[in-house]
Amino acid sequence: MTERTTFELDGKAVQAAPSETIWEAAKRSGTLIPHLCHADQPGYRPDGNCRACMVEIEGEPVLAASCIRTPAEGMKVRTSTERARKARRTVIEMLAADQPSRTDAHDKSSHFWSMADLAGAGASRFPKIEGSRVPLLDDSHVAMHVNLDACIHCNLCVRACREVQVNDVIGLAYRGHDAKIVFDQDDPMGDSTCVACGECVQACPTGALTPSTLADTKDRGEVDREVDSVCPYCGVGCQITYKIKDGRIKYVDGRDGPANEQRLCVKGRFGFDYVSHPHRLTKPLIRLEGAPKDLNVDPANPFTHFREAEWDEALDAAAGGLDRIRRERGGGAVAGFGSAKCSNEEAYLFQRLIREAFGHNNLDHCTRLCHASSVAALMENVGSGAVTATFNEIANADVAIAIGCNPAGNHPVAATYFKQFAKRGGKLITMDPRKTGLSAYAWRQLQFKAGADVALLNAMMHTIVDEGLHDAEYIAERTENFDALAEHLKTFTPESVEPLTGISPDAVREVARAFAKADAAMIFWGMGISQHTHGTDNSRCLISLALLCGQVGRPGTGLHPLRGQNNVQGASDAGLIPMVMPDYEPVGDAATAEKYRKLWGVDIDPRPGLTVVEIMNAASEGRIRGMYILGENPAMSDPDLNHARKAIGALEHLVVQDLFVTETACYADVILPASAWPEKTGTVTNTNRQVQLGRKALDAPGEAREDWRITVDLAKRLGLDWKYNHPRDVFAEMKLAMGSLDNITWERLEAESAVTYPSLSPDDPGQPVVFGDGFPRPGGRARFAPAHFIPPAEEPSDEYPIILSTGRLLEHWHTGSMTRRSKVLDAVEPEASASMHPSTMLELGIEAGEQVRVVTRRGSISIMARADGRVAEGSAYIPFAFVESAANVLTNPELDPFGKIPEFKFCAARVERLAEELAAERV
Repeated sequence: MTERTTFELDGKAVQAAPSETIWEAAKRSGTLIPHLCHADQPGYRPDGNCRACMVEIEGEPVLAASCIRTPAEGMKVRTSTERARKARRTVIEMLAADQPSRTDAHDKSSHFWSMADLAGAGASRFPKIEGSRVPLLDDSHVAMHVNLDACIHCNLCVRACREVQVNDVIGLAYRGHDAKIVFDQDDPMGDSTCVACGECVQACPTGALTPSTLADTKDRGEVDREVDSVCPYCGVGCQITYKIKDGRIKYVDGRDGPANEQRLCVKGRFGFDYVSHPHRLTKPLIRLEGAPKDLNVDPANPFTHFREAEWDEALDAAAGGLDRIRRERGGGAVAGFGSAKCSNEEAYLFQRLIREAFGHNNLDHCTRLCHASSVAALMENVGSGAVTATFNEIANADVAIAIGCNPAGNHPVAATYFKQFAKRGGKLITMDPRKTGLSAYAWRQLQFKAGADVALLNAMMHTIVDEGLHDAEYIAERTENFDALAEHLKTFTPESVEPLTGISPDAVREVARAFAKADAAMIFWGMGISQHTHGTDNSRCLISLALLCGQVGRPGTGLHPLRGQNNVQGASDAGLIPMVMPDYEPVGDAATAEKYRKLWGVDIDPRPGLTVVEIMNAASEGRIRGMYILGENPAMSDPDLNHARKAIGALEHLVVQDLFVTETACYADVILPASAWPEKTGTVTNTNRQVQLGRKALDAPGEAREDWRITVDLAKRLGLDWKYNHPRDVFAEMKLAMGSLDNITWERLEAESAVTYPSLSPDDPGQPVVFGDGFPRPGGRARFAPAHFIPPAEEPSDEYPIILSTGRLLEHWHTGSMTRRSKVLDAVEPEASASMHPSTMLELGIEAGEQVRVVTRRGSISIMARADGRVAEGSAYIPFAFVESAANVLTNPELDPFGKIPEFKFCAARVERLAEELAAERV
């Protein structure tokens, strides 16, 4: 048992935990001591610079700052003596002298004024600073205002930026009366390297930093209600609080959730206003007779192609068209795409609808386009498709590999833990064809040639085995097929693969030794690993590397594919995959079939269904004639978009359920207006396996409805006797089917912030690390899977010399249907660009900012050129969120044979100067 210190606080005995401060012990005991530079939030170390929390300690001649002083055994502390109260009051009066008056404050409900009231500080008796020394206000940033006339130099924003988010933008510059907070080299905030995470805004106690949405009211506390929920964007699963005023979201704060500890990124904090965008669908739409199916639909005015309808008519038309195809062509002629943006309950209902109403497994969702190959490899060799450890476990690691991922852009809050790990001395190894946002924090960076992942990882494992660094005991007790792997690795010497990888043998050996010798090491990967025709082999290598060194099943160890969308883990768990039922039970398994025969009263088709790209191919060939698409946008997200759009347009009947007239909805026969995430209640599961509850904060606009309710209405019209009245009813049924939800109840999720699965008892918060005592495979053993080097499906040539890769941006997400309708996000990154190394641009005669044409064997797009030294020479990187320069027009639809995922990360392209082409046209 940890020893505790007993001391006296205002005449009462109080026990303090080791390292607990007087301020913390006092608060826990019911005494709140005024404080300004101290933030009672995770990640903020006490600083003790403002002296607003002074207390008197018997026997000591001077007062002590309670936020940094730890109690000693027998110490007698007095918080309310006249001396202590006067000192605190005086400090706050001195700070108030240079503040705008309370009536003119930038935040009338600021923490500063609350502490002034608590300390009994009234009007200041001290003179104000000279007006010439007051910094000018800065409204250069679209998301935040900088009002340094209210700054008290508490340094909370500095700690927020440097220590919590580790962005290193904010500092304190100059001296004396001229000291002030600055951004970079005293740049305007909008011109600085600020990534708009807004941590400084949430930390600021005075209103010196405020969200721009408070510019009119200047009162953070002027809200009608607060609703706790979960961020609707990436798979990190940050917990948030919506601040609601007059039926709209006024601003968003981060909550102390297990995945974010209050932190947010620019999307989570400032990307909420898409819900009130004028493009929102508010009534069902039915296609006009004879209206062409193409992209020429204005989402602001869809009535050139559609007419409004009442719900009954629209639902009858939607279900009727699907039913007609079912009767005339069989259920297999209908397919469905569900959504990882929806709740677990909605994903479960969607897959049940397709399987039960149409009698087959032709359903899929975005996991097929991001981590299907990772899941395939994990299921094959570990026995589970989820992460073996939460990303927070990096705090317990010595070495961490981040390969094929860019957390700083795609999982920014997770990246804060990676950066903190590096700053405390952990060895962060980044491995990617492109330098990523984490590269600056890396102990070693391996910028290898695109497509050479298997060769590089095999060379690392060769080194480990050749030098006897593998964990022989772990291998003997926990794994199988090691001998086959060891034999396979003999030819993969670091020297032999150098021409393929571009990495020196010394560098390969150095990082391999560091990983193998670590007490605890983790591997993180993203779509740079999975989105290849050899993506499953890439993941197999990572799994083997971890097993080889015994780096699974202990704190600070594990395998973690960083999941992309907010609920891609949960949607996969819920069975929104064509070859498995909920909890990844194979569709052809006899016991699984019997379970659903009892639960649903139907027989499950034992044949795996078609995947995303296979469904598009089948639609193109006329085998799939109808589709129900919920919240997905394949007209932007699929590879080879010209082919995908043609296939969607060839469908006899397409039902799209979404927030906006998306690119896919342009081809729909019926569009059903759905609810945004803040407008519904349901659970989601993040990349950490943490099940969390999102709560309804707003009413949906017009006649838009929750997705689960629409799916239930369609099911009833398709002849299914469904009786769900609330998402909790669906969750209750999911628990009957999914062992992963054992000990996780709706009531627990309402009361607790999150529960990680597996949870071993009704009060177990869940297991952050799994497989410490074996794996869910035969004999409890994980498996080594040797992987051969296979080149990409399409390599550069004289005609197409550039290697093209696609992905995301910090500010934009998925196909842009939400983020590009957010004022802040669209303003910060309004235009698509093709990023290339400056030397590549020089060779091509291209200048930054000019328009170019990027061409592949599948199509071409016009796009702005951007110089970026992080991109490898001879390569280009294009985000896929911009319809006007849709990257996936270019991408290769060739599939990984195991995960059935397209090769988004590698295709051959050429880049042409548009200026020359336009000049030629004018001649």
